[in-house]
Amino acid sequence: MLIPEHLRLGTWDLLCGWTGKQTPEVDPRVALQLVHEAALCVTGKRQSRALSQQGFEVANGLPFVVSDVAVHNLLNPHTMIEAEALQLSLGKLRQALGHYKGKILAIDPHRITSYSKRQMVRKKKDHHSRATKQLQTFFALDADSQQPLCFTIGSSSRTVSQATPPLLNIAAEILTPRNSAPLVLADTEHYSIDLLEEVRLNSPFDLLVPMPRQKEIVKQLQQIPPEDFNRHWIGYATAQRPYYSRRGTAGPYCQIIQRCGERATDYELKAFLCTSDHATIDDPVQHYPKRWHCEEFFNANQALGWHRSGTLNLNIRYGHMTMALIAQAAIYMLRQRLGQPIATWDAKHLARDFFHGLEGDIRVHRDTIIVTYYNAPNADLLRRHYANLPEKLAQEGVNPAIPWLYNYKLDFRFR
Repeated sequence: MLIPEHLRLGTWDLLCGWTGKQTPEVDPRVALQLVHEAALCVTGKRQSRALSQQGFEVANGLPFVVSDVAVHNLLNPHTMIEAEALQLSLGKLRQALGHYKGKILAIDPHRITSYSKRQMVRKKKDHHSRATKQLQTFFALDADSQQPLCFTIGSSSRTVSQATPPLLNIAAEILTPRNSAPLVLADTEHYSIDLLEEVRLNSPFDLLVPMPRQKEIVKQLQQIPPEDFNRHWIGYATAQRPYYSRRGTAGPYCQIIQRCGERATDYELKAFLCTSDHATIDDPVQHYPKRWHCEEFFNANQALGWHRSGTLNLNIRYGHMTMALIAQAAIYMLRQRLGQPIATWDAKHLARDFFHGLEGDIRVHRDTIIVTYYNAPNADLLRRHYANLPEKLAQEGVNPAIPWLYNYKLDFRFR
């Protein structure tokens, strides 16, 4: 079911470009296996999965399921820079397909439990849990479409202030904003004058960051006269003023203060800093709740390969997680054609009850692989999208020949 979306997305060209190998060679097919493993939310040792008994290798154009050693040998030589270039190419394709609105972005650190044997920083998920090894990643998402643009990985020697500018640079290359500055929503972890100044001077984005509730900041907010606030509706008002940092000549920034409550004794004050006082997005703080789409995205999609890390070899981590990024893009395109309620299932549910749950058979007729499904949900809807698939792809301007399946075409039957 993902193959038509790979053809529309251009997955094969991406993998051939990343591996530096052509279609007849095995490396792009090994990479495609990683994409499909991510889509199936498969974890654990490959030899214990019995994927070869389910025809899994056929979808990758291989006569076997590739071993862990072969996967390691594929990922290890490819550098972090190559993985970032692959993310950039994928992002530009998705931008051309209209997957991003590009007006409001959300950036968020996402910590992944690590099982590496290396000595590394341990962090607590909350005050009641034990400190464990965690790999820190940083994702950038389109806050309106809730689709990821790119990610980068942190380490014990790389701070949030150091990791964020390269992440935004990739996002800027993907979106290429010209006439307006997209608004980037961050959390308190990104509150750093150095980062704000870097974004203001060297980035096409406006950055909005909540200020920590430190005693000094709270005291300053409480001294703002009530008449400085603009009342929007019952129990909600905002004020705006320039903010200068005590560190050097940085600033001025735009400080936006939210006031919740009707009585002075019940006021709750929260301050934000924005790198621009004329942000192209009206009332930036009212868009801030969209940042929680990051948490929704991770809850729904982290099983693709962003919930556990078996190694801290950064070449392997970048490569493996980027393959999951390709899988997520193809699944997103597939969701548009599945109908409800399947389209809203999280990645694990979709893998278990859709990809693993469909029953059928595969046959070859002349130059076409014919897949027949007997228990497909929403069969009438799927039939409209996937029956006579070669003709439908040709009408969309997509070559229906599948390069990694020796230029065979694909068609579906639903019974």
